[in-house]
Amino acid sequence: MNLEQIIGITAGIFTTVAVLPQIYKAVITRKVEDVSPLMFVILCIGVGLWTYYGFLKTDLPIIITNGISLILNFIMLVLALKSR
Repeated sequence: MNLEQIIGITAGIFTTVAVLPQIYKAVITRKVEDVSPLMFVILCIGVGLWTYYGFLKTDLPIIITNGISLILNFIMLVLALKSR
């Protein structure tokens, strides 16, 4: 594994887990009034496109990290919409 791959995988891991504290807080407190559903829609579109790009490039780290990120951000979007 070269430095470029390590940086890419590390970046993917960080952006994937970034939403976990927000999901945890939303599930525990059931408070999501301050969460912008529009922001999560835009984020889901972005990571969805990154996932598609990963398939086009046959790049497994991009596919996996952004695919997981898409799922997590979609969960957060659903939590935000359900509370409204």
